[in-house]
Parts: sequence; structure tokens; C-alpha cells
Amino acid sequence: MNGVRNIWVRVALVLALATPLYFLIAAFGVKFGLLDWRIGFGLMTFRLGGLVLMGVAGLALIGLILALAVPPRGQGWKSALVALAVPAIGLGYALYVRQQAQAIPPIHDITTDFVDPPTFSDAVVAARAQVGGGNGLETDARLPEDPRFGEWSGMRVQDVQRNEYSDILPIRVALAPETTFDRALDAVRAIGLRVGVQDRADGRIEATARSFWYGFVDDFVVRIRPAPTGEGSIVDVRSVSRVGLSDLGANARRVRAFTRELNDRVAR
Repeated sequence: MNGVRNIWVRVALVLALATPLYFLIAAFGVKFGLLDWRIGFGLMTFRLGGLVLMGVAGLALIGLILALAVPPRGQGWKSALVALAVPAIGLGYALYVRQQAQAIPPIHDITTDFVDPPTFSDAVVAARAQVGGGNGLETDARLPEDPRFGEWSGMRVQDVQRNEYSDILPIRVALAPETTFDRALDAVRAIGLRVGVQDRADGRIEATARSFWYGFVDDFVVRIRPAPTGEGSIVDVRSVSRVGLSDLGANARRVRAFTRELNDRVAR
């Protein structure tokens, strides 16, 4: 029995130490194009990740019990405890993310103007189309009918945004469009986005954000127009994730960060 205990603890420890590698392969496999996001994130992380963590935790727990119960008692308990701690930390983080996700609207498209949203260039539209299972750019999309979404189930995305992010509105700037364009371009760069299109004549700036994990890309566009009164400018933005139903609030945070940065630069 002592030999079984030792082997069990060793196997549990090896699997526990290999667990982070499993998730790293999933994340960076997607980021560097070795895995489709539906495999690396959808299958390996979202669907199987919890099972992997619980399976390793179960093996480690049995190993800890054996270490404490099988004579000579206490042999290998530290290794078993380490083997248990690794998946326990992972499960704790997964639970935290789940709780965060439940408190955030499951949407991935945020704009200051749903009636006439800023549009993306053909190049961006084409890049998005190449992503298998990616998100579209519909302006009147609805959330799926799903009890997991509670009050948001089946609602139009724009209605969800109006209810949950009522502060995200067109940005009014008391500067001419030409000057506003420069301020907006600086603001886009200041919040860490990678600028692509800079169309001064059309008053449009396009940029992208790429996540460290999985390399998920969000597209960001700024539109600058003369104010209807003829004085100043109206700035509208749109931030849309290429994949995934919920962005965990990332696009709303990005739009808010841009708004603050632009207003700060205009006020200088």
C-alpha cells in the first residue's frame, strides 16, 4: 500500500504541474495561430478546463488522504498538498471569472451611436470575415434566448447597452474636426491601441486591441463629424470583439477610457 501511495502522489503532482502547461498551450496556441480559437478557448479552456482542474484536484485529494492515512503516515503529504493547491487556485480563478461574467451584460459590441454607428473599412470587414465562428457587425443584433442571461435574454444589444452603459454617448468637442482628429488620434494611441487607418478626409480612425491571452482582437473605430450647429465636432466610436459572445466588459471600458483621454486632451 505504501508503494501505491507513493506512485499516486507522484502522478498527482506531475499532472498538477502539467496543468498550467495545458492552459498555456491552449492560450498561446490560439494567439500564434496554431489552434483555432474554438479549439483552444472554446473546447480546451471553456468546456474541458473545469473538468481538467477538478480531475487533477480529485487525484491530489486522494493522494493527500493516502499520505496521511497509510503508514508510515505523513510521507509525501507536502507533494500531495502542492498537487492539490495548483488546481484549487485554478478553480478559484475560474469561479471568480464566472461571477464577474454573470454581473456583466453578455455583449461584445459597444458604440456611442446605434442609430448610425461608425463603419469599418473593407479591410477590417474582410479580416473579420476570415475568423471562423466570429462575430458579425449587425447593428440590430439580439442576445440569444437563454435562461443564463436572465433579464438580458433575447434583448436587443443596443437596449442592453442603453440600460447598462447609459453613460456611453456621442462625445461633443468644442474644436474643429481637423483639430479634433489630431486629439482623437493621440487618445487612441494613449490607451494602447494599434492604429491602422488614419483617414483625415473622412474623419475616421481605425485601430485594434489584442489580448495577451489567446490574442483575441477587438476592432475600434472613431468617427469625427462637424457638429450640427456648425461649431465644434461630434465624435462617435465603436468597439467590437471579433470572437466571443461576452467581452467581460472590455469594450465598454475601452470606450470609456478613450472618452476620458480625449476629453483630457481637448481640455489642455
